[in-house]
Amino acid sequence: MSGVKNIFKTSHKEHCGLTRAQLSEPIFVLQPFMADAIVYGCLYALMSMGLTLTYMTTKVPNFAHGSFVTVGVYLAFTLYHFENIAAYYSIPVSFLLVGGTAVAMYRFVLKPLSARGASLVSLMISTLAVDIAFIGIFGIYSDLLSNNYKVFNSKFFLLADSDFSILGLRGLTVIAPLFVALVTVILWLVLTKTKFGIAMRAAVENPNLAGILGINIERVYLASWFLAGGLAGLAGSLMVLWLPGNPHVGSDLIVAIFASSILGGLFSVYGAVIGGLMVGGLTVLVTVYGSQLLGSWVDAWEVGIPMLIMAGSLLIVPQGITAVKWRHLFSSLRKQ
Repeated sequence: MSGVKNIFKTSHKEHCGLTRAQLSEPIFVLQPFMADAIVYGCLYALMSMGLTLTYMTTKVPNFAHGSFVTVGVYLAFTLYHFENIAAYYSIPVSFLLVGGTAVAMYRFVLKPLSARGASLVSLMISTLAVDIAFIGIFGIYSDLLSNNYKVFNSKFFLLADSDFSILGLRGLTVIAPLFVALVTVILWLVLTKTKFGIAMRAAVENPNLAGILGINIERVYLASWFLAGGLAGLAGSLMVLWLPGNPHVGSDLIVAIFASSILGGLFSVYGAVIGGLMVGGLTVLVTVYGSQLLGSWVDAWEVGIPMLIMAGSLLIVPQGITAVKWRHLFSSLRKQ
């Protein structure tokens, strides 16, 4: 499987293969590609929020963030296969376990390297090394499931049949937007209405001054990385209901996750939500409508759409769309 292109095609085939016994008679008519656009956008929003949180704290692009998502994918698959626990019920476990994984990476990889004076490039490469190590671990775990427990689909699996339906729609089509809205509201409340949120914003803007004022910078960073990993794990538990899981599924999406964070502004959690919704939705819509207008060859370039969005963002709005003074822009356009 080669990146998002094959993932999207496979998931679309799975949608078409569902029977009416699995889905109730539809009340709302929603084209499969529109459902894909909604779910993709919401998943990217959750993933990019986590990536933005880690960048805000360490200022290091975390290439291992996609592997955090894969941990959530495999955890949901394991619980479903061995304990028959639906993916939705694995979300709290994924949040805690993957959050702890992210904290461990920060505590035992990035912090020691930073203490030894490692450059930004060295730190960035270390996250890439962690990502490669994770892919190997997932491969070993898949082989273990196949050889010891006879789980023959451990390297390519989809839990779509464990999803429910509501008003004729796949459950995730409704649940994913609700999760994005809920997480956004909770983060807004935490960042603006709590002492931790104030401490976190102070630590991000000026860590030295925050430390002088008595804020425990290290505790703030650990909490931020825990939240980032937890959001990635949450996204992974949801993603396996829609997209096939494999040892490198999260790593295949890392470019799109970065594109979402960059489009929203790497220092804005709320911008990451907007960026994720736009990148995920546009990736599907441009591919579908481009194929209809120009031919099926457009499908081969789907994986490049997030790259184009990322390049355009860096050229046109390098600080992200949340940094644009929209009122001034609209006022200028009206005057012209």
